Amino acid sequence: MNATDPGRIVLLTTSHRVAPGLLSWPAWQALHAADRVLCADGAHPQLPYLREAGLTVDEAAPTAEEAVDAAAGGRTLVVVATGEGEPRLTDGLARLAGSGRIRMPDLELLPASYDLPGARLLDLVQVMDRIRAECPWSSQQTHKGLAKYGLEEMYELVEAIEEGDRDELREELGDVLLQVVFHARIAEEGRPEDGGDSSGAFSIDDVAGGIVAKLVRRHPHVFGDETAETPEEVKAHWLRTKAEEKQRTSVTEGVPLGQPGLALAAKLSSRVRTAGLDVPLPRGEGVGYRLLAVAAEAEAEGVDPEAALRAAARAYRDAIRATEESARRGE
Repeated sequence: MNATDPGRIVLLTTSHRVAPGLLSWPAWQALHAADRVLCADGAHPQLPYLREAGLTVDEAAPTAEEAVDAAAGGRTLVVVATGEGEPRLTDGLARLAGSGRIRMPDLELLPASYDLPGARLLDLVQVMDRIRAECPWSSQQTHKGLAKYGLEEMYELVEAIEEGDRDELREELGDVLLQVVFHARIAEEGRPEDGGDSSGAFSIDDVAGGIVAKLVRRHPHVFGDETAETPEEVKAHWLRTKAEEKQRTSVTEGVPLGQPGLALAAKLSSRVRTAGLDVPLPRGEGVGYRLLAVAAEAEAEGVDPEAALRAAARAYRDAIRATEESARRGE
Protein backbone atom coordinates (compact mmCIF):
# COMPACT_ATOMS: atom_id res chain seq x y z
CA MET A 1 0.00 0.00 0.00
CA ASN A 2 1.11 3.57 -0.66
CA ALA A 3 1.34 5.44 2.62
CA THR A 4 0.44 8.71 0.90
CA ASP A 5 -2.61 7.29 -0.87
CA PRO A 6 -5.75 8.58 0.93
CA GLY A 7 -7.63 5.44 -0.06
CA ARG A 8 -11.26 4.92 -0.79
CA ILE A 9 -14.53 5.09 1.17
CA VAL A 10 -17.53 3.26 -0.26
CA LEU A 11 -21.03 3.89 1.10
CA LEU A 12 -23.03 0.78 0.26
CA THR A 13 -26.80 1.31 0.05
CA THR A 14 -29.46 -1.38 -0.19
CA SER A 15 -33.21 -1.46 -0.69
CA HIS A 16 -35.39 -3.04 1.98
CA ARG A 17 -37.80 -3.98 -0.82
CA VAL A 18 -35.33 -6.53 -2.21
CA ALA A 19 -34.60 -9.75 -0.31
CA PRO A 20 -31.43 -9.48 1.82
CA GLY A 21 -28.37 -11.06 0.25
CA LEU A 22 -29.41 -10.25 -3.31
CA LEU A 23 -26.68 -7.74 -3.99
CA SER A 24 -25.21 -6.55 -7.26
CA TRP A 25 -21.94 -8.00 -8.50
CA PRO A 26 -20.09 -4.64 -8.09
CA ALA A 27 -21.29 -4.60 -4.47
CA TRP A 28 -19.92 -8.07 -3.76
CA GLN A 29 -16.65 -7.13 -5.47
CA ALA A 30 -16.30 -4.02 -3.29
CA LEU A 31 -17.12 -5.96 -0.13
CA HIS A 32 -14.61 -8.74 -0.80
CA ALA A 33 -11.89 -6.25 -1.80
CA ALA A 34 -12.43 -4.03 1.25
CA ASP A 35 -9.83 -3.80 3.99
CA ARG A 36 -12.59 -3.12 6.49
CA VAL A 37 -16.40 -3.28 6.44
CA LEU A 38 -18.46 -1.34 8.97
CA CYS A 39 -22.18 -1.21 9.76
CA ALA A 40 -23.77 0.92 12.49
CA ASP A 41 -26.88 -1.25 12.78
CA GLY A 42 -26.28 -4.59 14.43
CA ALA A 43 -29.72 -5.74 13.30
CA HIS A 44 -29.19 -4.77 9.65
CA PRO A 45 -30.90 -7.47 7.53
CA GLN A 46 -27.82 -7.82 5.29
CA LEU A 47 -25.40 -8.72 8.09
CA PRO A 48 -26.19 -12.47 8.35
CA TYR A 49 -25.72 -12.86 4.58
CA LEU A 50 -22.49 -10.88 4.50
CA ARG A 51 -21.05 -12.96 7.32
CA GLU A 52 -22.25 -16.16 5.67
CA ALA A 53 -20.23 -15.08 2.63
CA GLY A 54 -17.12 -15.01 4.81
CA LEU A 55 -16.94 -11.26 5.39
CA THR A 56 -15.99 -9.68 8.69
CA VAL A 57 -18.33 -6.81 9.46
CA ASP A 58 -17.61 -4.60 12.48
CA GLU A 59 -20.60 -2.99 14.16
CA ALA A 60 -19.54 0.65 14.36
CA ALA A 61 -20.72 4.09 13.32
CA PRO A 62 -17.52 5.93 12.33
CA THR A 63 -17.19 9.68 12.37
CA ALA A 64 -15.91 11.37 9.23
CA GLU A 65 -12.43 11.66 10.74
CA GLU A 66 -12.39 7.98 11.74
CA ALA A 67 -13.51 6.95 8.24
CA VAL A 68 -10.76 9.02 6.63
CA ASP A 69 -8.18 7.51 8.96
CA ALA A 70 -9.43 3.98 8.21
CA ALA A 71 -8.95 4.56 4.48
CA ALA A 72 -5.53 6.21 4.77
CA GLY A 73 -2.61 4.39 3.22
CA GLY A 74 -4.50 3.20 0.17
CA ARG A 75 -7.04 1.10 2.06
CA THR A 76 -10.70 0.62 1.13
CA LEU A 77 -13.39 1.16 3.75
CA VAL A 78 -16.92 -0.03 2.98
CA VAL A 79 -19.73 1.34 5.14
CA VAL A 80 -22.99 -0.59 4.87
CA ALA A 81 -25.59 2.16 5.12
CA THR A 82 -28.63 1.89 7.34
CA GLY A 83 -32.09 2.92 6.20
CA GLU A 84 -31.36 6.60 6.82
CA GLY A 85 -28.28 6.59 4.59
CA GLU A 86 -25.67 7.64 7.22
CA PRO A 87 -26.27 11.43 7.07
CA ARG A 88 -23.90 12.08 10.00
CA LEU A 89 -21.03 10.43 8.14
CA THR A 90 -21.74 11.96 4.74
CA ASP A 91 -22.29 15.46 6.15
CA GLY A 92 -19.04 15.16 8.09
CA LEU A 93 -17.15 14.03 4.99
CA ALA A 94 -18.59 16.96 3.05
CA ARG A 95 -17.36 19.39 5.74
CA LEU A 96 -13.89 17.86 5.74
CA ALA A 97 -13.70 18.03 1.93
CA GLY A 98 -14.80 21.65 2.01
CA SER A 99 -12.24 22.64 4.61
CA GLY A 100 -9.30 21.93 2.30
CA ARG A 101 -7.22 20.88 5.33
CA ILE A 102 -6.71 17.26 4.37
CA ARG A 103 -6.36 15.16 1.29
CA MET A 104 -9.63 13.30 0.98
CA PRO A 105 -10.02 9.66 -0.04
CA ASP A 106 -12.08 8.75 -3.08
CA LEU A 107 -15.73 8.78 -2.05
CA GLU A 108 -18.17 6.45 -3.79
CA LEU A 109 -21.89 5.82 -3.36
CA LEU A 110 -22.56 2.25 -4.48
CA PRO A 111 -26.19 1.04 -4.71
CA ALA A 112 -26.02 -2.67 -3.89
CA SER A 113 -29.66 -3.36 -4.73
CA TYR A 114 -32.27 -1.43 -6.62
CA ASP A 115 -36.02 -1.06 -6.36
CA LEU A 116 -37.81 -2.81 -9.20
CA PRO A 117 -40.77 -1.12 -10.92
CA GLY A 118 -43.75 -1.37 -8.61
CA ALA A 119 -41.59 -1.71 -5.50
CA ARG A 120 -43.50 1.02 -3.65
CA LEU A 121 -46.58 -1.20 -3.85
CA LEU A 122 -44.85 -3.36 -1.23
CA ASP A 123 -44.70 -0.32 1.04
CA LEU A 124 -48.42 0.23 0.53
CA VAL A 125 -49.20 -3.35 1.50
CA GLN A 126 -47.05 -3.04 4.64
CA VAL A 127 -48.62 0.28 5.63
CA MET A 128 -52.10 -1.16 5.09
CA ASP A 129 -51.26 -4.18 7.24
CA ARG A 130 -50.23 -1.92 10.11
CA ILE A 131 -53.21 0.41 9.78
CA ARG A 132 -55.59 -2.55 9.70
CA ALA A 133 -54.02 -3.92 12.86
CA GLU A 134 -53.60 -0.69 14.85
CA CYS A 135 -56.15 1.91 13.67
CA PRO A 136 -59.46 1.80 15.62
CA TRP A 137 -61.48 2.86 12.53
CA SER A 138 -59.72 0.80 9.86
CA SER A 139 -59.66 -2.35 11.96
CA GLN A 140 -63.48 -2.38 12.09
CA GLN A 141 -64.20 -1.83 8.40
CA THR A 142 -65.89 -4.44 6.21
CA HIS A 143 -66.34 -4.88 2.47
CA LYS A 144 -69.91 -3.59 2.67
CA GLY A 145 -68.95 -0.63 4.80
CA LEU A 146 -66.24 0.43 2.34
CA ALA A 147 -68.36 -0.02 -0.80
CA LYS A 148 -69.57 3.59 -0.88
CA TYR A 149 -66.00 4.89 -0.69
CA GLY A 150 -65.05 2.80 -3.71
CA LEU A 151 -67.82 4.45 -5.73
CA GLU A 152 -66.83 7.93 -4.56
CA GLU A 153 -63.18 7.38 -5.43
CA MET A 154 -64.03 6.10 -8.91
CA TYR A 155 -66.22 9.12 -9.60
CA GLU A 156 -63.42 11.42 -8.44
CA LEU A 157 -60.97 9.54 -10.69
CA VAL A 158 -63.25 9.95 -13.70
CA GLU A 159 -63.61 13.66 -12.94
CA ALA A 160 -59.83 14.10 -12.77
CA ILE A 161 -59.48 12.36 -16.14
CA GLU A 162 -62.16 14.50 -17.76
CA GLU A 163 -60.74 17.69 -16.27
CA GLY A 164 -57.26 16.81 -17.56
CA ASP A 165 -55.67 17.49 -14.16
CA ARG A 166 -52.54 15.31 -14.02
CA ASP A 167 -51.74 16.02 -10.36
CA GLU A 168 -55.30 15.23 -9.34
CA LEU A 169 -55.24 12.12 -11.54
CA ARG A 170 -52.18 10.77 -9.74
CA GLU A 171 -53.79 11.36 -6.35
CA GLU A 172 -57.11 9.80 -7.32
CA LEU A 173 -55.40 6.74 -8.78
CA GLY A 174 -53.74 6.34 -5.40
CA ASP A 175 -57.10 6.58 -3.64
CA VAL A 176 -58.56 3.89 -5.91
CA LEU A 177 -55.49 1.70 -5.35
CA LEU A 178 -56.00 2.11 -1.61
CA GLN A 179 -59.49 0.69 -1.94
CA VAL A 180 -58.11 -2.38 -3.74
CA VAL A 181 -55.44 -3.00 -1.11
CA PHE A 182 -57.87 -2.33 1.76
CA HIS A 183 -60.45 -4.83 0.47
CA ALA A 184 -57.76 -7.42 -0.19
CA ARG A 185 -56.45 -6.98 3.35
CA ILE A 186 -59.93 -7.54 4.78
CA ALA A 187 -60.46 -10.56 2.53
CA GLU A 188 -57.22 -12.08 3.80
CA GLU A 189 -58.79 -12.35 7.26
CA GLY A 190 -61.99 -14.04 6.05
CA ARG A 191 -64.10 -12.54 8.84
CA PRO A 192 -67.65 -13.90 9.26
CA GLU A 193 -69.15 -10.37 9.27
CA ASP A 194 -68.02 -10.04 5.66
CA GLY A 195 -69.87 -13.19 4.70
CA GLY A 196 -66.67 -15.15 4.46
CA ASP A 197 -64.61 -17.71 6.28
CA SER A 198 -61.00 -18.73 6.36
CA SER A 199 -61.51 -21.16 3.46
CA GLY A 200 -62.56 -18.28 1.21
CA ALA A 201 -59.81 -15.90 2.29
CA PHE A 202 -57.50 -14.39 -0.30
CA SER A 203 -54.68 -11.85 -0.31
CA ILE A 204 -53.47 -9.00 -2.49
CA ASP A 205 -51.10 -11.48 -4.14
CA ASP A 206 -54.09 -13.61 -5.15
CA VAL A 207 -55.77 -10.52 -6.60
CA ALA A 208 -52.65 -9.54 -8.56
CA GLY A 209 -52.04 -13.13 -9.65
CA GLY A 210 -55.58 -13.44 -10.91
CA ILE A 211 -55.47 -10.33 -13.07
CA VAL A 212 -52.03 -11.26 -14.43
CA ALA A 213 -53.34 -14.66 -15.49
CA LYS A 214 -56.41 -13.07 -17.06
CA LEU A 215 -54.35 -10.54 -19.03
CA VAL A 216 -52.10 -13.28 -20.37
CA ARG A 217 -55.07 -15.45 -21.39
CA ARG A 218 -56.85 -12.59 -23.11
CA HIS A 219 -53.81 -11.39 -25.03
CA PRO A 220 -52.84 -14.48 -27.06
CA HIS A 221 -51.43 -12.13 -29.69
CA VAL A 222 -48.88 -10.93 -27.12
CA PHE A 223 -48.19 -14.03 -25.02
CA GLY A 224 -49.23 -16.75 -27.46
CA ASP A 225 -49.09 -17.74 -31.09
CA GLU A 226 -52.04 -15.70 -32.39
CA THR A 227 -51.73 -12.39 -34.21
CA ALA A 228 -53.63 -9.12 -34.07
CA GLU A 229 -52.81 -6.14 -36.25
CA THR A 230 -55.71 -3.84 -35.39
CA PRO A 231 -57.59 -2.76 -32.24
CA GLU A 232 -60.65 -4.56 -33.62
CA GLU A 233 -58.75 -7.85 -33.80
CA VAL A 234 -57.52 -7.35 -30.25
CA LYS A 235 -61.09 -6.79 -29.07
CA ALA A 236 -62.18 -9.93 -30.90
CA HIS A 237 -59.51 -11.96 -29.06
CA TRP A 238 -60.66 -10.46 -25.76
CA LEU A 239 -64.34 -11.17 -26.32
CA ARG A 240 -63.71 -14.71 -27.53
CA THR A 241 -61.53 -15.72 -24.59
CA LYS A 242 -63.89 -13.99 -22.18
CA ALA A 243 -66.85 -15.91 -23.60
CA GLU A 244 -64.93 -19.18 -23.25
CA GLU A 245 -64.13 -18.39 -19.62
CA LYS A 246 -67.54 -17.17 -18.51
CA GLN A 247 -69.78 -19.64 -20.37
CA ARG A 248 -72.70 -17.23 -20.01
CA THR A 249 -76.22 -18.09 -21.14
CA SER A 250 -77.23 -14.47 -21.73
CA VAL A 251 -75.43 -11.36 -22.95
CA THR A 252 -76.95 -9.53 -19.99
CA GLU A 253 -75.00 -11.59 -17.47
CA GLY A 254 -72.24 -9.61 -15.80
CA VAL A 255 -73.88 -6.24 -16.45
CA PRO A 256 -74.28 -4.60 -13.01
CA LEU A 257 -77.75 -3.09 -12.67
CA GLY A 258 -76.55 -0.73 -9.95
CA GLN A 259 -74.50 1.44 -12.30
CA PRO A 260 -75.76 4.86 -13.50
CA GLY A 261 -78.78 4.58 -15.78
CA LEU A 262 -77.25 5.97 -18.97
CA ALA A 263 -74.19 3.75 -18.58
CA LEU A 264 -76.42 0.74 -17.94
CA ALA A 265 -78.51 1.43 -21.05
CA ALA A 266 -75.37 1.92 -23.18
CA LYS A 267 -73.82 -1.30 -21.86
CA LEU A 268 -76.88 -3.36 -22.66
CA SER A 269 -77.03 -1.80 -26.11
CA SER A 270 -73.35 -2.61 -26.66
CA ARG A 271 -73.85 -6.25 -25.62
CA VAL A 272 -76.77 -6.60 -28.03
CA ARG A 273 -74.88 -5.02 -30.91
CA THR A 274 -71.69 -7.05 -30.30
CA ALA A 275 -73.69 -10.30 -30.15
CA GLY A 276 -75.42 -9.45 -33.42
CA LEU A 277 -78.89 -9.70 -31.85
CA ASP A 278 -81.91 -7.90 -33.25
CA VAL A 279 -83.68 -6.62 -30.15
CA PRO A 280 -85.98 -3.62 -30.69
CA LEU A 281 -85.96 -1.01 -27.96
CA PRO A 282 -89.04 -1.29 -25.74
CA ARG A 283 -91.63 1.37 -26.41
CA GLY A 284 -93.28 3.19 -23.59
CA GLU A 285 -94.29 6.57 -22.27
CA GLY A 286 -92.11 8.76 -20.16
CA VAL A 287 -88.63 10.22 -20.02
CA GLY A 288 -87.01 6.88 -19.14
CA TYR A 289 -87.77 5.34 -22.52
CA ARG A 290 -86.60 8.49 -24.31
CA LEU A 291 -83.33 8.40 -22.37
CA LEU A 292 -82.94 4.70 -23.22
CA ALA A 293 -83.25 5.52 -26.92
CA VAL A 294 -80.76 8.38 -26.64
CA ALA A 295 -78.26 6.15 -24.78
CA ALA A 296 -78.58 3.39 -27.41
CA GLU A 297 -78.10 5.93 -30.20
CA ALA A 298 -75.02 7.38 -28.52
CA GLU A 299 -73.48 3.94 -28.00
CA ALA A 300 -74.07 3.02 -31.65
CA GLU A 301 -72.20 6.19 -32.64
CA GLY A 302 -69.30 5.40 -30.34
CA VAL A 303 -70.21 8.08 -27.81
CA ASP A 304 -70.23 7.44 -24.06
CA PRO A 305 -73.58 8.93 -23.01
CA GLU A 306 -72.50 9.30 -19.37
CA ALA A 307 -69.37 11.23 -20.37
CA ALA A 308 -71.32 13.33 -22.86
CA LEU A 309 -73.93 14.23 -20.25
CA ARG A 310 -71.24 15.08 -17.69
CA ALA A 311 -69.54 17.37 -20.22
CA ALA A 312 -72.84 19.12 -20.86
CA ALA A 313 -73.48 19.34 -17.12
CA ARG A 314 -70.07 20.96 -16.58
CA ALA A 315 -70.90 23.52 -19.25
CA TYR A 316 -74.21 24.16 -17.44
CA ARG A 317 -72.35 24.51 -14.13
CA ASP A 318 -69.98 27.07 -15.68
CA ALA A 319 -72.95 29.01 -17.04
CA ILE A 320 -74.55 29.02 -13.58
CA ARG A 321 -71.37 30.35 -11.99
CA ALA A 322 -71.04 33.03 -14.66
CA THR A 323 -74.61 34.15 -14.00
CA GLU A 324 -73.97 34.21 -10.25
CA GLU A 325 -70.80 36.25 -10.74
CA SER A 326 -72.65 38.72 -12.95
CA ALA A 327 -75.32 39.08 -10.28
CA ARG A 328 -72.69 39.76 -7.61
CA ARG A 329 -71.21 42.50 -9.77
CA GLY A 330 -74.65 43.98 -10.31
CA GLU A 331 -74.56 43.54 -14.07
